[in-house]
Amino acid sequence: MYEEAPSRVVTGAVVWRARGPGSVVLPDGCMDLLWTGGRLLVAGPDTGPHPAGEVPGRAFAGLRLAPGTAPALLGVPACELRDRRVELADLWPGPEVRRLTERTAAHEDPCAALEALARARLAAAGPPDPLPAEVAAQLRAGQPVAAIARAVGLGERQLHRRSLDAFGYGPRTLGRVLRLQRALALARRGLPQAEVACAAGYADQAHLAREVRALAGTTMGAYAASVGAKSETPQPSGSSTTA
Repeated sequence: MYEEAPSRVVTGAVVWRARGPGSVVLPDGCMDLLWTGGRLLVAGPDTGPHPAGEVPGRAFAGLRLAPGTAPALLGVPACELRDRRVELADLWPGPEVRRLTERTAAHEDPCAALEALARARLAAAGPPDPLPAEVAAQLRAGQPVAAIARAVGLGERQLHRRSLDAFGYGPRTLGRVLRLQRALALARRGLPQAEVACAAGYADQAHLAREVRALAGTTMGAYAASVGAKSETPQPSGSSTTA
């Protein structure tokens, strides 16, 4: 069972709940706050598939943060959490995490508790840096990295360094991950692979196949069969994305 909804509290975030053994986690450019088994955890940005059961648990609540927004909340550059799942206590002082754990455990809705935690931290961090949102938007629009660097007034090396801190990897990798997510969304709608490749911005179907294998560790056909055609809802990045 999996369900999600846009957060009404944290801009650009999604709250989600999941039950069951989980399955393979695929990269989506996001980072997640997780609650499972009485523990608060963070799922960092992924560069490839992560195995089922990497985060033990049968029931999960999560807050999926939009690309580039988590470092301000966590106080840690995203690249330090790339391809990692860590206890929140490894990032924040123990007494603070114990207090937050007790508060989350006492809340009747752990998703709402995660939203409140994130809202408070982001408010304390001050106004958000507009750069990550602009870079992510231009990458989703298919703009090349050189053009994005010019548009935001940075050199490509500067943009790469800023992207490592914000997203966990450089803009080219983020662009590949966002393009993969476009392709997976189209596949869930039941589109043929040739149409998926064209609509998602790949050079051809062979290019799509290589990227799905490299980033998701599977084939587009296997992915479509596993999720079922015409399923519009993606799975959570932090616990159980199907591959």
